[in-house]
Amino acid sequence: MTCKITSIQKPTYAHFIVEGENTLENTMYYVQEIYRECTTKHYTRILIEEHFKGKRLGTIDIFDIVSRTSQDLFGFFKDIAYVSVTSTKQSMKFIENVAINRSLPVHIFETVKEAEEWLTSKEE
Repeated sequence: MTCKITSIQKPTYAHFIVEGENTLENTMYYVQEIYRECTTKHYTRILIEEHFKGKRLGTIDIFDIVSRTSQDLFGFFKDIAYVSVTSTKQSMKFIENVAINRSLPVHIFETVKEAEEWLTSKEE
C-alpha cells in the first residue's frame, strides 16, 4: 500500500489528510485505519481530506467502498466531512448519496475551509 495518513486533532473534531495512489486497496486501508484511530481516541466527528493521485475509481468501486464501510461504521460517527481534491462533483455527489442512503453521515465539500466551517457550526 502506498498511502500516508496524517491526523490532526482539532478542538471538536479530528482532521485526517490522506495521500497516495488512488486504488481500491488504499481507500479501504485508510477508511479502516481512520476508524481504528477514531474508536481508540473516541473521535465521532471527522474531516477526511483526500489527496490521491492517479486514475479515478469507477462507480462500481465507489459504490462497493461506501456500501461495505457503511456497515462497519454504522452508528459510530456523528459527522463526517469529506473533501477529495481530485474527484469530480458528480462522483462526490454519488458518494454522498450512497452514504446517506446507508445511514452514514457523510457530507461532501469542495474545499477544506467549507468542511471546517460546517463542522465548527455543528459544535455541541
